[in-house]
Amino acid sequence: MGGKDLDPASRLGFAAMILFATGKIALRALGRNKLRSVLTALGIIIGVAAVISMIGIGNGAKAQVAAQVASLGQNVIMVYPASSSSSSGVKLGYGSSVTLTIEDAEAIEGEIPDVIAVSPELYSYAQVIAGNQNWKTKLYGESPSYFEIRQWPFAEGESFSDADVRSANQVAVIGQTTAEQLFAEESPVGQTVRIQGVPFTVVGLLESKGFSVKGHDQDDTIIVPYTAALKRLMGKNTSLYGINLEASDASALEEVEKQVANLLHQRHRITSSREDDFVVRDQQEIAETATATARTMTVLLGAIASVSLMVGGIGIMNIMLVSVTERTHEIGIRMAIGARGKDILRQFLVEAFALASLGGMIGIVLGIGVSKILAQAARWPTLISVNAVVVAFLFSAAVGIFFGFYPARKASRLDPIDALRYE
Repeated sequence: MGGKDLDPASRLGFAAMILFATGKIALRALGRNKLRSVLTALGIIIGVAAVISMIGIGNGAKAQVAAQVASLGQNVIMVYPASSSSSSGVKLGYGSSVTLTIEDAEAIEGEIPDVIAVSPELYSYAQVIAGNQNWKTKLYGESPSYFEIRQWPFAEGESFSDADVRSANQVAVIGQTTAEQLFAEESPVGQTVRIQGVPFTVVGLLESKGFSVKGHDQDDTIIVPYTAALKRLMGKNTSLYGINLEASDASALEEVEKQVANLLHQRHRITSSREDDFVVRDQQEIAETATATARTMTVLLGAIASVSLMVGGIGIMNIMLVSVTERTHEIGIRMAIGARGKDILRQFLVEAFALASLGGMIGIVLGIGVSKILAQAARWPTLISVNAVVVAFLFSAAVGIFFGFYPARKASRLDPIDALRYE
């Protein structure tokens, strides 16, 4: 009784039985030449391992970028001076223009309802001394709202106050890296540091935030009231490095950006014929730019690693063609006792599939291992998703079927009489 004479349930069982038997024969055939099978699968193993590890590195980079962007705070908008030009017409880059003022920041806070926090920002590098230790670090002049905008909690102590800003008090908040360099294991809170020779009392120690999207150590910093920075350290005529502000809600970001731009157009008397002397960017724009870069890197790494899979597939095709030639007499015997062309085709396709699938599984284990080693040895973030593992396995299996089809088809079209005569 053939498979066509069975009911659907029995037909399914009959097909499963044939597939199982075919699989056993395929594994037995591969086992006859173990070394050749391993060397053939090596291309697939390396390819899948490379795909898994490269995608893991790319996903880890994207996750790290997302965490770094999140460390900026929520619903954050940043206003920077635009680029200026030298007398010879050379563009000096963003931030080089002297345009933003304390009054601009106060106007934004007072006139735009959806802005819930504003901090004028001054920036410089400064030599900081504590006892017999010294360290050159990033110096920021901010308002107390800065720590709310950045969602930057304190490990010890507290922020300076609005009263400190009004009085330009010589108080400072210090980052973890700077604290370690100046005080080692000792608590910095209550200690006196000299910033460019001017004494400041440390009132707070910030928790660690790690590196920024640009690769800067956010914890290598010391922050003072912006009024103290102007009067005691940088000079009263110093222009703002930027303005940090927080919108009430993510849905309000676009509207707040427009309102900030319109307000600064009015205050700076910028007409439609003039270029803006400021740049407004929100957190989402920064995230999209940084994530797009990481995404491109992931695609490129995955594409490069996929080439190894193609090479492995060519290796499978080559070995399967050799196998067909070696087993021509066997194929003739099977056809002589009733095997049809599609049975031979299925047999060699299953062998190619088994070879690629086994290589894929070994490659997955190897790729995960390589990713873990990279993460620990090179301190490179890796993130392996289940989707990446499944796709890599299915792709390796598909490579086996695709490159195994031609040899299988060639075997299925052999003439039984010619095959029996082949020695």
